[in-house]
Amino acid sequence: MKIDGKKYRSIWAEPDGKTVGIIDQTRLPHSFVTIPLKSRDDAAIAIEDMWVRGAPLIGATAAYGMALAMQKDASDEALGRAYDILHATRPTAINLKWALDEVVGHLLPLPADQRIAAAWTLAAQICDRDVDTNHAIGKHGVDIIRNIATRKAPGDPVNILTHCNAGWLATVDWGTATSPIYQAHDMGLPVHVWVDETRPRNQGASLTSWELGRHGVNHTLIVDNSGGHLMQHGKVDLCIVGSDRTTASGDVCNKIGTYLKALAARDNGVPFYVALPSTTVDWTINDGLREIPIEERDGKEVSWVAGKDKDGKETSVLICPETTPVANHAFDVTPSRLVTGLITERGVCSASKAGLAKLFPEKAGSDVMRAV
Repeated sequence: MKIDGKKYRSIWAEPDGKTVGIIDQTRLPHSFVTIPLKSRDDAAIAIEDMWVRGAPLIGATAAYGMALAMQKDASDEALGRAYDILHATRPTAINLKWALDEVVGHLLPLPADQRIAAAWTLAAQICDRDVDTNHAIGKHGVDIIRNIATRKAPGDPVNILTHCNAGWLATVDWGTATSPIYQAHDMGLPVHVWVDETRPRNQGASLTSWELGRHGVNHTLIVDNSGGHLMQHGKVDLCIVGSDRTTASGDVCNKIGTYLKALAARDNGVPFYVALPSTTVDWTINDGLREIPIEERDGKEVSWVAGKDKDGKETSVLICPETTPVANHAFDVTPSRLVTGLITERGVCSASKAGLAKLFPEKAGSDVMRAV
């Protein structure tokens, strides 16, 4: 995607061949800052402290983190240690483990003197595949938007509600939930996006609004609790969200608050779609409520809010008494029964074991799926 006319991905290898560049997403939307990652520990901090976030981008960053680790020490011991350190950074998004498994499986059979080059090459390939995958998700998802547009008056926009940031900032490029939106916009279909602010980290307000605005997509920021009201009054045609982990049976784990939007959508007859790459499907589990670990983050993310004051200075403010106990559950699980469909790189399917098996038969016939 483009920022002020310049094309960017959310992560890239620098020309020196030894450094990885990222956008510090904690500084958006008020400052656009890029940061060099020079070591395994830099990559781990970037993931854990959410300089990068979003399941696909976390996976890509972990892959580059393994390459940075091999640059310093390409032994079996260092490979295993890098895996453990990076894997411990975020517990919920399955793409993290997927990418780490890909790298270890590729590097382990190689002699140590070949691992550095192989790790860098594989990390770049993982990023390129993510871009292709997300573009394909958009091609399948835009058909849903087009079909809704044909039922509206000429020129009336398709009103799409999204939650959190499943945009290009959450992936390497295009995004998952936003890919159909960007492609609809680029082909001239009128779209308007209701952007949930997405407390407590406000990824909708700070990230989704920022990137939609930079791309020229019509959008409106709303508080998280507005979605149900808008649906009741016929102002939402479609919900599209992303996923951090989806079970083999179609349960979807996404940013906290997604479940409430799915409930409101079901009550008001609004289609509720989840856009995700197949790497976000955890084929080893079936019951999202019981088997997906839900990350609990620092309560300061709830009690303190970052922003810019009237003088233009970036600052943080406390919004509750200092002694108030705070809980900060980062994700929730939306049961498959509330999901209209899953938009993947191979097409749209029902949120079910049968639906996923139809699109990914190689997974359905695997030992993993038979064990679910």
